[in-house]
Formats: sequence, structure tokens, C-alpha cells
Amino acid sequence: FDHAIANLVEGVTYNAGQSCCAVERIYVEESIYDAFLEAFVETFHQERLGSPLEEATSIGPLVDKLAVGRVDAQVQQALAMGARQLTSDARFPYRNPEGSYAIPRVLSQVHHGMKLMRDESFGPIVGIMKVSSDKEALQYMNDNRYGLSASIWTQDQARAQAIAEQLSFGTVF
Repeated sequence: FDHAIANLVEGVTYNAGQSCCAVERIYVEESIYDAFLEAFVETFHQERLGSPLEEATSIGPLVDKLAVGRVDAQVQQALAMGARQLTSDARFPYRNPEGSYAIPRVLSQVHHGMKLMRDESFGPIVGIMKVSSDKEALQYMNDNRYGLSASIWTQDQARAQAIAEQLSFGTVF
């Protein structure tokens, strides 16, 4: 559990989310959903937004102001459609002198009508969605026009293999 949390947070925040294989959305089985959200947000809040020249920084700027606008637009649309922001903007205090820093955010109560859950963000944001079964998770995971990479986090190797075989992605971890 802790290993999955740490690696998923890094997958969202690495290179400020500006990677084709960044973690864009997370589907969590309902039996562990609440515990997952709590641990994920606690770990996410340990990240530090700032200048890449500062050693403590773990999340730097986006490529430009337009990228920040696209990330913020996804977040604002999701919030307007009922998503709930779990992270505190105050936990990421950076003055953003060039306007190229996106505030890292974690959202719950998301659905696939939101761009956050359907489009690539290329920013340090993620939606976390509760699912009731592997079948439901697979339906949402495959409801994606990009399909570059996916990951499955479980201790059950047979279950992971069965899920992986049903995914339409270039690379599955």
C-alpha cells in the first residue's frame, strides 16, 4: 500500500506531470478508497513546489503560461462539475513570478464527463475515482484515446495479469 502511494504520487508530480507516461488518473477499489485518499493526500502534501534551482523543490514549473492555463481549466471544469479538491493550495506556497507554475492538486468525486479524467493534463494534477470492481476499473481505464501506459497496483499477481491482458495500452506496469 505505502509503496503504491509513494510511486503514484511520484508518477503524478515527476517533471511537474509533463511526461507522456505520467499518472493522469487513478481508479481505486471501494474497499480501500477512503484509506487510499487519506494516505495519498498526506504524501502529496509533502511535495514542494518551487524553483528547480532549490534543492527542496520536487515540483517545478510547466513549459509556459499556456500550459498552466490548460491545467487550471481542467481543474476548474472538474470542480464546476462536482469534483472535490482534496489538497490545500496553501500547502504549495510559491509566488509564481513568471506565471508558469501550476498548483498541484488532487481531486475526488470525479467522473469521465470531466476533461481531467479523459484528456492528458501535462501538469501536477490527478483525479482519483472509486470503482466497485475490476470490470468497472477496466471499463474506465480503456475509455482513453491515448493509451500510452497503465499500471496495476496489487499484491495478487494472477489478478494483475488478468487485468493487464484486458488493457489497451502500449505499456502496462
